[in-house]
Amino acid sequence: MGELFSALLTQPLANGLIVFYRLLGSNMGLAIIGFSLFLRVVLTPLTKPATDNMKKIREIQPQLKKLQKKYGSDKQGYLKAQAEVYKQNGINPTAGCLPQILQLLVLIALYQAFQLLLAGHGSVPDAFNNLLYTPVKFAEGAMLNTRFLYLDVTAPDVFRVPGISFALPGLLVILSALVQFLSAKISMPYVAQEEQVAKKTKGEADDMATAMQSSMIYTFPLMTLLIGVSFPSGLALYWLVFSLFQGWQQYRSFGWGGLTPWVAKAKALRAKA
Repeated sequence: MGELFSALLTQPLANGLIVFYRLLGSNMGLAIIGFSLFLRVVLTPLTKPATDNMKKIREIQPQLKKLQKKYGSDKQGYLKAQAEVYKQNGINPTAGCLPQILQLLVLIALYQAFQLLLAGHGSVPDAFNNLLYTPVKFAEGAMLNTRFLYLDVTAPDVFRVPGISFALPGLLVILSALVQFLSAKISMPYVAQEEQVAKKTKGEADDMATAMQSSMIYTFPLMTLLIGVSFPSGLALYWLVFSLFQGWQQYRSFGWGGLTPWVAKAKALRAKA
């Protein structure tokens, strides 16, 4: 299974990264930025069903509200009617999982590639070179430029405070988690509405659905903060660029989405100032 995963994901991604490295002046930081944007564009057709699904859910909100009023405390009746509405409109409730799974798989594959690079301490180790196709292989003893701004993209981005044994997330890791959180909020425009419905109906089904949807907004950014202190900063850079582009795409499709209340408050405060 490990060899299959490497052949299908790790190896192609490693080669793509090195192609961008050569195209962008042998700068690994620029290569990660360029390759991240490229991946986001390539993956867009695969994530489009999830975006279309969200648009359809927005369109049927009036129908769902009518069903809430009709069935009241009859949870089973409401869920059955809701499933029928989803079926009639071609909505797949699980479609939103695909983008998250794809992102996780790409992250794992890139992590494996970076781990092989780490073994070389600036040089290109044989283990990494073995991943590369013949046209992009490095010569024996070749050096790799892994510096970008204040970072070494193969090393974690962390703050170390005297007297504290553990490392704290660095600026890039914090930015990655923040942008990921904001991007997730934009892409999930119905959480606030569902919470209001759940409070009115006080049913476990609504509360569970709302809790699952809300947890996705916080889980991945929190994971980024926790594990980002041990991952190569190149992964944090990839995640930052990927999430920025995703947030921009979601904004074009849904506006501010789940951030709408925050944006409204910011505008109100600005108007008062």
